[in-house]
Amino acid sequence: MYFKRITTALTTIAALTALTACEDTGHDRTVEVTSPTAAPGKGTDVSSLEQAQAYVQGYASCEKMGTDPNDSRLPLTDLTTVGKWAVTERGVCSDRVEHGELIFYMTSDMKAFQESYKKRVLDKITAGEATYGLFSRVFVGKNFAVTPTETKTALKLSRSDLRILTCNPTATVPEGYKREKALVDGCVLSDFVGSADGSGSPNFEAPRDPAASDEPSDKPGQPTEGSLGLPRAESLDELKRMLHPNYIDCANYATDPDTLAVESIDYRPVITGDHRAWGVEDRALCGYPAGEQRAHDLNWIDTVYDMTLLQNRARDAQREDLKDDNRLSSTASRLLVGQNIAVETNDPAVRNGLYQLQFLYLNCEPGFAAPAGYRLEKASADGCVLTNYEPGGN
Repeated sequence: MYFKRITTALTTIAALTALTACEDTGHDRTVEVTSPTAAPGKGTDVSSLEQAQAYVQGYASCEKMGTDPNDSRLPLTDLTTVGKWAVTERGVCSDRVEHGELIFYMTSDMKAFQESYKKRVLDKITAGEATYGLFSRVFVGKNFAVTPTETKTALKLSRSDLRILTCNPTATVPEGYKREKALVDGCVLSDFVGSADGSGSPNFEAPRDPAASDEPSDKPGQPTEGSLGLPRAESLDELKRMLHPNYIDCANYATDPDTLAVESIDYRPVITGDHRAWGVEDRALCGYPAGEQRAHDLNWIDTVYDMTLLQNRARDAQREDLKDDNRLSSTASRLLVGQNIAVETNDPAVRNGLYQLQFLYLNCEPGFAAPAGYRLEKASADGCVLTNYEPGGN
């Protein structure tokens, strides 16, 4: 579904009703609550506005806190002024990085605050604004709430123990995100940031069936079922011989656990911790860890005993990376797989070479599509595809 972008003017008006932030053209599914938790986690129980600001600053820019009721950055509505909605203190700070504001509400009774917000949403819906509150920006803690005006700020706060309060009964929280009970019936707490323009949290429930295409099903590179073939190796040594020296420099090659666990500011492997817990049998590092000079040319090669397990865990890691800004970190390795082998690399040149060997990249980004002529095959992990197409890189 394509969404109409909310204009800057409406975003400004959203500050007037900062407890709803954005509105949308609709969903038709009800919220599913899967956790009995009724309150956000640790760190959100603070005793002052200053402490609330300090907590938020652990995740987002929040400068020049002001409490003057006439501060131009505050919403004009009097709905959430001190003395209403159990609000005891209100303030606003500026997100210098994302060029927005964050409005804070200290409350003496979080349940009363949530009840007031729910009433506001339902009153608006009754008045004909059916989409009011669909894209809530009301982040609640144990005794304070904060509403950022910018989606990018909301994405940063979604990594905290604060939770977004949503009370529109047609709202939905996609799979892969926390869904917790609010303090009032009919509302939900989550870490999913919805957005009318698609810039919020990625929705991994988006249709991704490679066969569901407007183009002919027999177009080059995209079989209707099965695979055009993936490489295979029966041992790590055989995989090394396949790759070195034409595709990956394995002149410096290590399999000891200490070297495999190397961390570098420039290279982040897909697999962390015990590689066997990821479905990997044997693993090696090709490249040069940091020593007298900075680490360079790091690539990890794997033989795989459980490809489904590996792809599922790699999908989950990729989704965590995407949650920040809907983009993968440039230092994060991509997972390229064969039948029973895999390579972890963040080097586009290495990946291009591996595509010539018929390796395919595990892509779990929502809305991904490959043009005609590129391979696009079913992955073992739900919500992902295998492909040799990289937007902007092919």
